[in-house]
Amino acid sequence: GPTEGREVAPGVRRIDYGKRESMIPAYKTVGLRDVVYQPGASSTNPSMANDMVCHMLEGELTVEAGREMKFVAKKGDVWTCVKGMPENARNTGTTVAIMRVTDLMA
Repeated sequence: GPTEGREVAPGVRRIDYGKRESMIPAYKTVGLRDVVYQPGASSTNPSMANDMVCHMLEGELTVEAGREMKFVAKKGDVWTCVKGMPENARNTGTTVAIMRVTDLMA
């Protein structure tokens, strides 16, 4: 819903689903969350807190991960982020965009 989770930037909400101990030896914990962007909304993250796998559940986002990497993530796309890298995202589409994130925490 439009008020689910917590607002992390104007027009951007984070909905946390849960965490659990990881069976992957490199990671202690895994977590799952959605980041919901209204049309035109954006977020800035100067440094990722942990490794993660991202999946574009709905809509599309323009993603900038450092100066060298910029792409448009469309529905169904999957990408990874490394701890410490920057990532800025903007919903450049006309519908709500939902990025599902699997956090891999050491």
